[in-house]
Amino acid sequence: MTQAEWQRLDARMLLVHPVREVLRFLPVLLGLFVAGSASGGGPWQYLGVLVPVVLGLMRYLTTRFRIAHGRVELRRGLLNRHVLSTPLDRVRTVDVTASLIHRLLGLATVRIGTGTASSDSDERLDLDGLPAERARGLRAELLHVAPSAGASEPADAGRHRPEEERKVLRFDPSWARYAPLTGSGAVITAGLFGGGAQLMSELGAFSDVDASDWSLGIPLWVAVVVGALCLVVGVAVLSVAGYLVTNWDFRLTHSPGAPGSWHLSRGLLTTRETSIDDERLAGVGIGEPLTLRLAGAARLTAIVTGLGSEASSAVLAPPAPRDEVLRVAGRVLDADSPATTGLVGHGPAATRRRYVRALGPATVVVAVAVVVVLASGWSWWLMVGPALVVAGAVVVAADRARSLGHALTEGYVVARSGSLARRREALEVDHVIGWTFRSTWFQRRAGLTTLVATTAGGRQSVTLLDVPEGRAVELARLALPELTGKFQRAD
Repeated sequence: MTQAEWQRLDARMLLVHPVREVLRFLPVLLGLFVAGSASGGGPWQYLGVLVPVVLGLMRYLTTRFRIAHGRVELRRGLLNRHVLSTPLDRVRTVDVTASLIHRLLGLATVRIGTGTASSDSDERLDLDGLPAERARGLRAELLHVAPSAGASEPADAGRHRPEEERKVLRFDPSWARYAPLTGSGAVITAGLFGGGAQLMSELGAFSDVDASDWSLGIPLWVAVVVGALCLVVGVAVLSVAGYLVTNWDFRLTHSPGAPGSWHLSRGLLTTRETSIDDERLAGVGIGEPLTLRLAGAARLTAIVTGLGSEASSAVLAPPAPRDEVLRVAGRVLDADSPATTGLVGHGPAATRRRYVRALGPATVVVAVAVVVVLASGWSWWLMVGPALVVAGAVVVAADRARSLGHALTEGYVVARSGSLARRREALEVDHVIGWTFRSTWFQRRAGLTTLVATTAGGRQSVTLLDVPEGRAVELARLALPELTGKFQRAD
């Protein structure tokens, strides 16, 4: 693959960049319009729109890319020149995304994931935008895989493909019932409420409201109940809407070959397509937050070498029925037991630590409440709240103790922990690049240690909390005897 000459992005981006810059400057432009209207200014205030439009044009004119000499290079900027370059063998994932305006223009954005830990948008290697067909073809070339089913192919290409893609997961709209249990709706609601309130305040919508005379004419408790119900319904509706917009037409397929690759696509307004090589897939993580777990649901993410766990490229299954998630995990790992096998518990000492760490803060709350009641003479009914806190701490501690465990099965190290945000991770032993034994003074007193399997994917490690020391050493030895054997011989 050689494209030695520097190339521009598609000329249709001249219709995208100016609009995008105008939206970025929208708060400033609104401020200019409001200030100009209040001062009786002339049409000069509308000249402010030209600034973001010119910036958008310059963004297009100063952006170049090329693929040459085994590297992908992106150059942008006029006064502040910025050049990004990465070797092709550092490419971990390639995402093809298309916002609504991109889709209308037949364009797409190619985001090349290289495993960098930087979250700065200027450090992202994004080719925004290319013709959709060319973007899919570039993705296939960068990952050395056959184009996905959504890519355009010659009419006779199918007869030369050795095997067809294997369909693993297809989106079911009924899964949207799990959306209100994820908390995304609350975040969307808070953002809309905060942004709307700030905008209304800036426009002076509340300037004539006298709070001292404002009344609904109904009892306060009725207003509180109605407001709470409206909030719950609003959060649920926004959660479902956000879930459908993000995950609509979610598809997970696998293309066999040498190497094979996993293909993900999803999105209603903004579509996203991702390819991950089999060689870079180190394991999976099964997320089971308490709310999803109570509803019999879970989510699945991939542990990809060189890719952070929070990247949306790592999503293998959105919140869905737990049985479906476990089935997909088995297909991805080519083994069922890492996702379903029973785990080895960590013993009574680890269980005691779960209770101590949960009840410690609750005990402080109770002690403060007792002091307040004794010092002020208030009613002992005040202790109902702290008592509920203690009861909740006991339930959480018991659930955390039940969740804690590990296993070594079919070449995978499996670890599970947590209660409110329980997570089970299965990491392939071949992707473990080191072991870390970490213990605090309290852990040493209890004969426990935290065993960390270091890897180059996901969160960069899989952690086994509060494992008995002898069991942790034995697990590390069985998993990678060539790595731990020399240290044991030295002892």
